[in-house]
Amino acid sequence: MIEVTPLFRLQAKVDGPQIIEGPLGKRLFIPVTGGTFSGERLSGVLQAGGSDFQLIRPDGVAELDVRVTLKTDDGVTIQLKGHGMRHTTAQVFERIMSGAEVDPSEYYFREALFFEAPTGKYEWLNRIIAIAKGGRMKTEVFIDAYEVL
Repeated sequence: MIEVTPLFRLQAKVDGPQIIEGPLGKRLFIPVTGGTFSGERLSGVLQAGGSDFQLIRPDGVAELDVRVTLKTDDGVTIQLKGHGMRHTTAQVFERIMSGAEVDPSEYYFREALFFEAPTGKYEWLNRIIAIAKGGRMKTEVFIDAYEVL
């Protein structure tokens, strides 16, 4: 059985997407404008300038490709890359985007997380894989991240 330990909760503020239609589906470019992350071993803020590059496939599944920069409370900059998927019914997604509170149990939102940290206090992040379960609101995304032991 795979063992995990809590890593952090991340809450990201997002703007509306830029949408481009293509042969594989809709491409969404969703700017991350800020946010926070908090855990026992690292906490801090998300710097503006990151993005969630999504592909909405013809079957309705959103393939997630997230790139954000974390800045820890002690001033260290760490790159976070997330790859995952989110899917639900059209009705549930419509409720999310209307601003309604939707329980995350009504949809699937999972990611694998990878880090690039400088030598020093957080370099251990370069040698782990983390997994996350998330939730989506109209202008905010949250994930609960866990280190795979």
